[in-house]
Amino acid sequence: MAVVEQNRELISVPRQAQSAGLALVSLSLATLLSSLGTSIASVGLPSLMQAFDASFQAVQWVVLAYLLAITTLIVGAGRLADMFGRRPLLLCGIALFTLASVLCGLAPTLWLLIAARAVQGLGAALMMALTLAFVAETVSKERTGSAMGLLGAMSAIGTTLGPSLGGLLIAGLGWRPIFLVNVPLGLLTFALAWRALPARGGTMEAGRGTFDVTGTALLALTLGAYALALTLGRGNFGVLNLGLLVAAGIGVIVFAIAQAKAKAPLVQLARFRDPRLSAGLAMSLIVATVMMATLVVAPFYLSRGLGLSAAMVGMALSTGPLVSTLSALLAGRLTDRFGAHGMMVAGLLCLATGTLLLSLALTRLGIASYVAPVTVTCFGYALFQTANNAAVMGDVAANERGVVSGLINLSRNLGLITGASLMGAIFAIASSDARQGMGQQLLSSAAAAQGMQITFRAATALALAALVLAVLSARANRRAEPNRR
Repeated sequence: MAVVEQNRELISVPRQAQSAGLALVSLSLATLLSSLGTSIASVGLPSLMQAFDASFQAVQWVVLAYLLAITTLIVGAGRLADMFGRRPLLLCGIALFTLASVLCGLAPTLWLLIAARAVQGLGAALMMALTLAFVAETVSKERTGSAMGLLGAMSAIGTTLGPSLGGLLIAGLGWRPIFLVNVPLGLLTFALAWRALPARGGTMEAGRGTFDVTGTALLALTLGAYALALTLGRGNFGVLNLGLLVAAGIGVIVFAIAQAKAKAPLVQLARFRDPRLSAGLAMSLIVATVMMATLVVAPFYLSRGLGLSAAMVGMALSTGPLVSTLSALLAGRLTDRFGAHGMMVAGLLCLATGTLLLSLALTRLGIASYVAPVTVTCFGYALFQTANNAAVMGDVAANERGVVSGLINLSRNLGLITGASLMGAIFAIASSDARQGMGQQLLSSAAAAQGMQITFRAATALALAALVLAVLSARANRRAEPNRR
C-alpha cells in the first residue's frame, strides 16, 4: 500500500509541473493578447479614416477608447478578482476580449467600432490585472523572476508584432482582420486557461464582502479625466485640458476621503504606507514616462536629425522592443539569482546610462547614435520591470494580489500617458526654439538634434530620481528582512 501511495506521488509531480507550465503559457498568451490589442490598432488609423470617411480626431478614439477602458477599470477589475476568485474573472476577461474582437472586426460604423474597442479594453483590463496576480499560484517563489520575465517578453513581443502584423494584414485584406486576428488566439488562450489554471481561489472568503461601487466610479472618473487631459488636443494644452486636470486633482481628494470612510474600500490606503509598495509604483510610473520618450521623440530624430528613410526609421525603432523581448527572459533569471531589489538598482543604472547617451544626440555617428544607447536603455528597462514586478508582488497577501497587480499596471499606463504628453511637449518646445533661431523652417537636423538632447536630459533626470527611490527601497527591504524572519 505504501508503495502504491509513493508511486502516486511520483506520478503527480510531473503532472503538477505540466499543469504549471500550461498555466504559465496561458498567462503569457493573455499578456500577448492585451499588448497586441494596444499596438495593432494604431497602424490601422489611416485605413479607418478612409473606410469611414472620418477625421483623425474621430478615428483616434479607436485607440483612446481601448487605453481609457484599461486605465480606468484595471484596479476595479483586480478588486473583483480578489473578491470572487481570479480564475473565473480571468476567463471572463479572455472571453470578453475575444468576443469584442469579433464585434470590432464586423463593426458597420465607426462609433460601433469605438464602443466595441471599449469593451475589448475591459477584457484587457481583466487580463492585465490578473496575469501578474496568478504567477504566485502557478510557480514557486524561487522562479517568480523567470515567470515575470516571460510575461515581460510576451508584452514586448505583442508591442513589436502589432505594427508589422497589422501592416501586412491591412495591405492584403483590409482593416477588419487586424481585429479578427485576435479571435483564434483568444480561443486558444481561453482553452488553455480553462484547463490549466488552478480552480482554487484562495480569495473566496473575501467574496462575502461588498464591492466598492462608489470608490470604483470615483477612481474611473478621476483616471479618465487625467488621461483625457493629457491626450485630447493632439499636443495643444488648452482650457479643456486644464479643466480636466483640475477635475482629476479634485477627484483624487474626493476618492481618498471616500476610501477612508468606506467599510470595504477598493484600495486600502494604509497599504501605501509600505515604502516598498509606494516606491515600486512610483518607479513604475517614472520609468514608463521615460520610456515613452523613445516612442514619441525618436522617430523625429531618426527621420529629420539623421535623414533616414521611412524603412530605415522603422528598422531602427524596432531595436528597442526587440532588445526588451530578448532581455526579459535573462532579466527574470538574474532576478531569481541575485534578488529583485539589487536588479532594480542595476536596471535603473543601465536605464539612466542609456538616456544620458541618447541626450548627447551625436548625429555625426549616424544611426549608431541611436541604436547603441537605446539598446542599453531597453535592457535596463527590461531588468527593472521584471525585478520591480517580482519585488512588489512577492510579499502581497493572497487576497490583495488582484488589486496590487492592477495598481502596478495602472502606474505603468499612467506613466505612458504622462510620457506621451510631457516628453512630446518638451521636444516640441526645444525643437521650436531651435527653429526660431533658424528662420522658422521645417524641423531641421539641428532642431531635431536639440529637441532630442533636451528631452533625454529630462528623461535622465527622471531615471536618476527613480534610481534614488530604488536605493532607498533596497535599504528599507534590508532593514525589514530580520523582522520578517
